[in-house]
Amino acid sequence: MSITLADARVVTPGGVHDGWLTIEDGRITHVGRGTAPGPGLGLGGRYVVPGFVDIHNHGGAGASFPTGDPGQAHRAAALHARHGTTTLVASLVTAPLDHLTRAVSALADLCEDGLLAGIHLEGPYIAASRCGAHDPALLREPSPQELARLVKAGRGHVRMLTIAAELPGAPDTIREAVASGVLAALGHSDADYGQTVAGIEAGARVATHLYNAMPQLGHRAPGPIAALLEDERVTVELVNDGVHVHPAMLRLACRAAGPGRTALVTDAMAAAGAGDGTYDLGALKVDVTGGVARLVDGDGGLGSIAGSTLTMDVAFRRAVRELGLSLPEAAEVTSLTPARVLGLGDRVGSVAVGKQADLVVLTDDLEVAGVMRHGTWITEP
Repeated sequence: MSITLADARVVTPGGVHDGWLTIEDGRITHVGRGTAPGPGLGLGGRYVVPGFVDIHNHGGAGASFPTGDPGQAHRAAALHARHGTTTLVASLVTAPLDHLTRAVSALADLCEDGLLAGIHLEGPYIAASRCGAHDPALLREPSPQELARLVKAGRGHVRMLTIAAELPGAPDTIREAVASGVLAALGHSDADYGQTVAGIEAGARVATHLYNAMPQLGHRAPGPIAALLEDERVTVELVNDGVHVHPAMLRLACRAAGPGRTALVTDAMAAAGAGDGTYDLGALKVDVTGGVARLVDGDGGLGSIAGSTLTMDVAFRRAVRELGLSLPEAAEVTSLTPARVLGLGDRVGSVAVGKQADLVVLTDDLEVAGVMRHGTWITEP
């Protein structure tokens, strides 16, 4: 099958230009400037950007990846696909080891089917003092042997592990992750600057939602944020929802790391696209009011932020409007940089010849008008 998208403003790493592109058998075969050489689907001057790549996502549409239930995973992935996310990593939360093993195995099937791009273990090797929306009773000390069991259950589809660098056994577990082809991400941690540097030296290459669930910047005690921002080997996740981090601090991180080391993520939970109410996140209850998710404590009060209701199209718009990024930069932090983190930068993440036809059509207001995945319309403009 061949299709030409004409009369478009194509957003590429090199800039934005009026032009067209042709897709054949699910891949981009031509990207041109000016008027298309033949008939095609006219987009009326709308933008074409690469499909979004979300490397930290717990669910949506009322469904949750941590359950390990395939039906829920399909619902969540479909919701985010309609909002432009064409490459999605399913994030789990802290749970008993047996449950994690079952969930990883079930989600690995969906990775093999092409629905998911991998599995992210956020916990159980995180700090009790910075556990956020994780059940502290289920936390464990890092164990290379346990991680190996989970990786085996995932049949090569466990792509990332969030770990607190200061915990006993963390360096060896980070090294085990790297040896197994799993990205080690530092987060949910009380590590100081030196412990964070040691985690990076052991092989960690990602910062899980920078700023959140970690000590803050200090001029005498710089903590993990400074270590993660200054190391050129580390890609930093940022949750750009207007709740997790003030825009000024997001801009600071983007300037320090640059678009090439910044990956916007949703950290979405089941309430994304589903409205306010009470939801489960792993073993914990979450109240969502006004689109803000917070843990429900034992007395019925509200505690820590518990993920988000963000979708990547909103993160893209906010990157332009709140962070001041250009359209190519916004595409980089929502698509190309996270794709490179996953080792998929040669296949997805930009509008370029030879890459998968994973595309999002946006209006002048940067609202989603169409989504294509592997050359097939999910939502046709």
